[in-house]
Amino acid sequence: MSALNISLESHLHETVAPLHSLLPDELATQLAPFVLGTPPSTIPHSLLLSISKWSRSSDGISVLRAASLDPQSYTMIALLAGTTTSPERKLPAYIPDQSPQDVAAARKAERKAITTLVNALLSVFGSGFAAWWAADKTGWKYEWRVLFALGVAIVVAVAEAGLFLIWESRHSKKLPKRKLEHSSKKREQLQPPIDPSPVEHDGAYTGLRQRTQVLLHPTES
Repeated sequence: MSALNISLESHLHETVAPLHSLLPDELATQLAPFVLGTPPSTIPHSLLLSISKWSRSSDGISVLRAASLDPQSYTMIALLAGTTTSPERKLPAYIPDQSPQDVAAARKAERKAITTLVNALLSVFGSGFAAWWAADKTGWKYEWRVLFALGVAIVVAVAEAGLFLIWESRHSKKLPKRKLEHSSKKREQLQPPIDPSPVEHDGAYTGLRQRTQVLLHPTES
């Protein structure tokens, strides 16, 4: 924790500023750059931890109470409330775990890609061998048979590569749609059911938030 910094928010600055004249000399010297003059944007976590430990000591409690300050305001929970840990650091983006549906879909896509690749290789070698065998029956020279077999194999390889690229592009377009559908289903599962029945009350105050329903009746002639 010694290398961590805490964002020096305005409320935190107002809380620790009165301690400069109350702390022991060593802590007061460490705190001075953060409360005197223009304060920086961060304060070391270790300094706040030392202040918190001092506020829980018998001397710290007596000094704080003599200055009409609440020792509970200098616990780590109170000091860290509303702050950010190491705001100057750029943490990596959060990558959520894949759902079982996404894992199964990825494995299915891998198996299909491997099968497609194997079929493409078999098609290339099979077409090349068939071209070689057909050229041999025609009585062509050896070099012409080799060129013909290679040409057929290259044409089939280019065709298989084109088909694979088309399949890959279509598969990549389906992934965002599948993720969007999964996230919407998960959001619906997490959302609590809404009771459509009206909330009846007698006009008394029932809480901070109160839902009412106005029933409009047609005007009788």
